[in-house]
Amino acid sequence: MVFNSFNFLYFFIVFFILYWFVTNKNLKAQNLLIILAGYIFYAWSDWRFLAYLIGASLINFYLGIYISNATILRNKKILVNLAIFQGIGGLVFFKYFNFFITSFNDSFHFLGININLSTLNIIIPLGISFFTFKILGYILDINKGKMKPTTDWINFFAYVSFFPSILSGPIDSARSFLPQLEKKRTFDYNVATDGMRQILWGLFKKVVIADNCAVYTKSIFDSFNILPASSLLLGAFFFTIQLYADFSGYSDMALGIAKLMGFRITKNFDFPFFAQNIAEFWRKWHISLTSWLTEYLFTPLSISFRDYGKWGLIAAIVLNFTICGIWHGANWTYVLYGFLHGCYFIPLILNGTMNKKKKIAKSRIFPSLKELINMLGTFTLVMFTLVIFKVNSIKDVFSFLKGLISKTITSKPILGLMQVLPLHINIVISFIIFMIIIEWFQREKDHGLQIEFIKKPLIRWSIYYSIVVSIILFGNFESHQYIYFQF
Repeated sequence: MVFNSFNFLYFFIVFFILYWFVTNKNLKAQNLLIILAGYIFYAWSDWRFLAYLIGASLINFYLGIYISNATILRNKKILVNLAIFQGIGGLVFFKYFNFFITSFNDSFHFLGININLSTLNIIIPLGISFFTFKILGYILDINKGKMKPTTDWINFFAYVSFFPSILSGPIDSARSFLPQLEKKRTFDYNVATDGMRQILWGLFKKVVIADNCAVYTKSIFDSFNILPASSLLLGAFFFTIQLYADFSGYSDMALGIAKLMGFRITKNFDFPFFAQNIAEFWRKWHISLTSWLTEYLFTPLSISFRDYGKWGLIAAIVLNFTICGIWHGANWTYVLYGFLHGCYFIPLILNGTMNKKKKIAKSRIFPSLKELINMLGTFTLVMFTLVIFKVNSIKDVFSFLKGLISKTITSKPILGLMQVLPLHINIVISFIIFMIIIEWFQREKDHGLQIEFIKKPLIRWSIYYSIVVSIILFGNFESHQYIYFQF
């Protein structure tokens, strides 16, 4: 079940009625409904892994309490390591076991030794990377004394199974989310209407922009070996837009749905295409993952390497982003993707500008020439690196990038093997431009459609209806899947 489907619409209508009109006077009943809804939502995708989700919740609920109550340091370390083993062990088995086996076989084949260890027919549970990191963050916070464990299993299970974010985040910390489960929620009309606007904007980005870009992206990447460089450049551009509109669209809808339920969850995107360098880009892109890795991985690493000065910081950054790449999946392309992003930080670290923050076009409508060049440079760097993210193998990475370095870069693009109507691609590009313009003027807001400042209802509703009509007329409803579901 996905947000951009009628199944979810019917599901949420029933949930909303039960949530606000039946269980609203009893907090425990309301939180139990969240758990039930989360399990139905998750099982709809694949019921076979519901037992794993429940088991992980149960084990870590008790481990959190035992870790907090442990008075002997050795016992506490054992319990923490057990929780880490359960979380990371599950990820390794489901996501990386076959990857290790094939990599082991390939390494011996390279040496001329024929070893064929068998892989397993493993299906990866949807959202495992997201809910595992939520649980691990909870355990690590208890271990560091940053929070007390909850003794209410209902609250903990609701935190883990919260359906707006279980499949693709955001990765909310227990420190910020559990307190919201522990207090009575009241329906706030203004927050709910803003949630509806955010859902509409997210849906627009998903079905009008991401899913239309996906048509061209697939066609180009499926046949990139026979296409001119101009087509490959266009494919890289479309995929960059597709990934952003798909994932940020999902996140906007998740945040909007959470608002309708009376929750505030982590903002996951902050208009990253307006970043002026790679460090700023990662402060604006997949914010919840970046924050999680910064707190639980990069900070401990940087402390461990602090005696080595800037080179220790570089080592911590590169290792942090390499693991970020591995988090995305079991493929050497993801390892390379993360490693390169870590390397992009090196010039910023050496010249001391990694942590400098500056608002773009402050008090101005348009960016300065320098800001525009920085934005375009960062976007281009990200775009070419996302080629690695998209293709299937390291060999394809080099083939694609080699194809880009060609005299055919100035030729007319061919969009793969598909027949394209010029009008359709012009409409898609127009919508991309529209999205970028709207988000530029809304860059200080939480989302692109946060337009409550427009006091005239006629203007506001004209915008809403225009977007709804665009979704109906130009939305691509053939594919419902979100890219980050695979992670």
